[in-house]
Amino acid sequence: MSYLFNILELGLIYSLLSLGIYITYGILNFPDLGVDGVICLGGAITACLINKNINVFVAMIIAVFFGMIAGFVTGFLHVKFKINDLICGIITTTCLYSINLVIMNKKANLSLIGHDTIFSLSGLNFISGKYKIIIIMLLICVIIKLLVNFIMDSVFGLFLRCVGSNEKLVCAFGGNANKFKIIGLMISNGLVALCGSIIVQYQGFCDIGISIGALVLGLTMVILGLNINRFLKMFELSVCVMLGAILYEFIICLALNFGLDTIWLKFITGILLILILILKRGEKS
Repeated sequence: MSYLFNILELGLIYSLLSLGIYITYGILNFPDLGVDGVICLGGAITACLINKNINVFVAMIIAVFFGMIAGFVTGFLHVKFKINDLICGIITTTCLYSINLVIMNKKANLSLIGHDTIFSLSGLNFISGKYKIIIIMLLICVIIKLLVNFIMDSVFGLFLRCVGSNEKLVCAFGGNANKFKIIGLMISNGLVALCGSIIVQYQGFCDIGISIGALVLGLTMVILGLNINRFLKMFELSVCVMLGAILYEFIICLALNFGLDTIWLKFITGILLILILILKRGEKS
């Protein structure tokens, strides 16, 4: 049962990452490589502020805000200066590596020992027992999902979806495709930063290494979720994308139970993504 709890806990946390990446890759059709830097940015800001005894929720909101700023920078470079979308993301994540180190006081690791996190706040003592983390994450995921639904069901959300499929159509209806693209990137990176913020609180420390492979990890979860949607049509696509994170954690847990060394986790993630893409292409042909 402990394995099941770990799968659900990590799956729910990383579902925020997969949802954020789905917005850029699945809706905007924008390959945002800035994800690796942004997830660490959210964690670094949260760890730094919590160490300064700032309220946990305030720290998380600030982390999301700066994640959105990072998304704005990526979008602005692409829209204003016509820089290739891939290069914009690379520039952002490269700059953020140094910025994250500065935020963490030039340390590669920042501990949260002795400080309250969202999972240990006294105000949440009414949620107790081994299900506490799962319940808290379920509440957060439901709130985020409702907010995303509210955005996507609005006129703005309609334009946002049009940007990824047909920018000219947006312009034909009097919309500004560039504006929607930037805002979409801001929303996506805000979710990624929130994921980084929660990861740091879950593990009790922020490490500069959490940025390595976050994009590939998220993409794997998104593609798993899209495949889930093929079999579970009763669920919304965004819900399936979030379920993809839980499925990924289940696969990794299974591999670890078979004796896989943890140093191979990133390698296995890459191989898993390759296999999924190859199978998907084989189905199309």
